[in-house]
Amino acid sequence: MFKIPPEVSHVTETLQGAGFQAFLVGGCVRDLIIGREPKDWDITTNAKPEEIQALFVKTFYENDYGTVGIVNEASYLSADRQVHETLKIIEVTPFRLEGKYSDFRHPGSVIFSTKLEDDLKRRDFTINAVAYDPRKGQLIDPYKGQVDIKDRVIKAVGNPQERFKDDALRLMRAVRLSTDLEFSISKETADAIEASANLLSKISVERVKDELSKIIMTGNPMQGIILCHRLGLLEYIIPEVEEGIGLEQNGDHIYDIWEHNLRALNHSADRGWPLHVRLSALLHDVGKPRTRVWSKEKDDWTFYGHDVVGGRMADKILTRLKYPSDIVETVVKLVRYHLFFSDIDKITLSAVRRIVKNVGPDNVWDLMKVRACDRIGMGRPKETPYRLRKYESMIEEAMRSPVSVGMLKIDGQKIKEAAGLSPGPKIGFILHALLEEVLDDPGLNTEEYLNKKARELSLLSESDLKTLGDKGKEAKIELEEKELGEIRKKYHVK
Repeated sequence: MFKIPPEVSHVTETLQGAGFQAFLVGGCVRDLIIGREPKDWDITTNAKPEEIQALFVKTFYENDYGTVGIVNEASYLSADRQVHETLKIIEVTPFRLEGKYSDFRHPGSVIFSTKLEDDLKRRDFTINAVAYDPRKGQLIDPYKGQVDIKDRVIKAVGNPQERFKDDALRLMRAVRLSTDLEFSISKETADAIEASANLLSKISVERVKDELSKIIMTGNPMQGIILCHRLGLLEYIIPEVEEGIGLEQNGDHIYDIWEHNLRALNHSADRGWPLHVRLSALLHDVGKPRTRVWSKEKDDWTFYGHDVVGGRMADKILTRLKYPSDIVETVVKLVRYHLFFSDIDKITLSAVRRIVKNVGPDNVWDLMKVRACDRIGMGRPKETPYRLRKYESMIEEAMRSPVSVGMLKIDGQKIKEAAGLSPGPKIGFILHALLEEVLDDPGLNTEEYLNKKARELSLLSESDLKTLGDKGKEAKIELEEKELGEIRKKYHVK
């Protein structure tokens, strides 16, 4: 019925060949029914952990829930086949029943069962409670998950409030699945989420952070954040973002602060940008509500210093959620400096260099991405208008390696030592003469060659060296103009 990768079939066939039952279960079956490529593959069986391990060459079993990881060595595959990342480890779990949950996340006990039905009834949502027997090509679906997949709706298995009391992280998982699959959440399940929202405070922030990241990395994270808000979850995740709801901005904006931030986030998803850029887009104006002041002079709202305040808030938010320090540091910089834009007729390269220094060369292009998200979030039709493209051009100009004597693998002191010269203009003439050669052939820019050449040049008169040096300066200017011309052409600016 479904096309199953050989790495997965190898596991199910090995279990079945040893007399055990083996079923694909959970999200992979759901995705197969939908027609999506599964992101991971889970198998359930009536074999016990030690029986599973005895059938495979390389396994690991390091948990209290019976899950055994089967490491695919691919020795049974054709020699030219590479094992996909999602297939390197296949998780196999015995049928099981779970005892009462005491911490809203983990069962107090796990009892291995001999019945598939026992395993399916502990699952979170009906769309994940479908099993598939690859040998028979048969679906086992006691909770009508196939109907809900067809109707594009998410329903809890059994009593939804009991499901969320068992594992409160399912509150966010429902939102994530709804966002990722573009499914609705049934009224009964949505009501139970709203009634149980406070349970999210019982879950470790690391797990909340992981689910938030998955929501943000979907194709429509704006809808996910809105759903978190409507169901009362967002106040337990990032309540600071909700401060912008209903707060009008100044004349440049057509959306309130809340919608502006969400539209900026969604543009980052539309462009397929990474997590740190998406987080920065979501939080770039998080400081606006706390800096919003009415100006009688301008007859409009002002938000002076919201970039600085937003940077501090982003730091607290992401640190509280226990994001890795490198992500926190990067997002804080992108939020803090997202207001770099100014009149292009007044921008100087030194000002651009300061921006590059503040955010770091590795982050400056991500800053431009956040700016593009900001612009689209304002309702502007173009991501990169002329002014922004001009700024991109200047950034590349500021970051390019300067064509100067500073590039040489030799300096004045080394020339003085190599050629036995006294301090004076002759050393400068030699440097520029060497530059001319390196401009023609960058491969000559080695300490060994330049030392040798400096000794040869030291025998020439100052006037001859000056002539060579002037030629080097002219070549430098010509090359710079050519490179800058190519950069500006690339960005369609003058």
